[in-house]
Amino acid sequence: MKTITLPGGDHAVLALHGLLGNPLEMQYLGKRLQKAGYTVVIPLIPGYGYATGAGQSYRTTNYQQWYEEVVRHFDELKARHKTVSVTGLCIGAVLALRLAMERGDEIAALSLLSTTLAYDGWSLPWYRFLLPLAYYTPARYLYAYHERHPFGLKNENLQRWIAREMKVSGSSAAGASRLSAEGIFQAHRLIKEVRRGLPQVRTPALIIHAEEDDVASTRSADLVESSISSASRRKIILHDSYHIITLDNEKEIVADETVAFIDSHAQAFNQHLKTA
Repeated sequence: MKTITLPGGDHAVLALHGLLGNPLEMQYLGKRLQKAGYTVVIPLIPGYGYATGAGQSYRTTNYQQWYEEVVRHFDELKARHKTVSVTGLCIGAVLALRLAMERGDEIAALSLLSTTLAYDGWSLPWYRFLLPLAYYTPARYLYAYHERHPFGLKNENLQRWIAREMKVSGSSAAGASRLSAEGIFQAHRLIKEVRRGLPQVRTPALIIHAEEDDVASTRSADLVESSISSASRRKIILHDSYHIITLDNEKEIVADETVAFIDSHAQAFNQHLKTA
């Protein structure tokens, strides 16, 4: 597994997968954006994404390093393309918001998918509130939260496939089979910073969230909608998906809405740059 680059036109999209996930989570959306004429980059960020296979190793890094990699990829796209939009899934959406806090005037549009500003979904264990505390104990080196049914997916065929993949290789298109205490702690640190900075976000934002999200309830989507300062914001609630909406039953809706939203705002952003 490595960074996926989908060549396209003069307008680009940076697509960010979830914590301990991989670019396959965003591949369907990326291909739809490419078909619409965009160049798409889905980076595998060291210490944030997860890869297996010969020569692969994994170590969680801190969230500032995740963000630095996001900025690097954004700047590389910006140097070669007329506009750059950003989409992200789960903690990838939180990283997109963090980028918009600092560089929002340079981003044409945001597509925020299953934004996770709290781990309060219905499938998580009752002791989830204690997980950040594990970082300050010897458990930080021992504990890992094991992914389990339904793996963020409502589609039963995908659930069975993901379960087999995780059993055989320890990962799948839906991410790694477990989350380390270190990774969870770093995600909480990032979430805390972004929650404080939401009013700084002025970039046009599309917010898509599943009503039955098993990882992060719709309260995260509501908080983004009510707290950002974007003049253009649109929230869509899905009714036949769980957390990984880029792979689940309504992935076509996610792709359709993302392409349409980015299309309209990338064109407007480009016109603004020409007249500025």
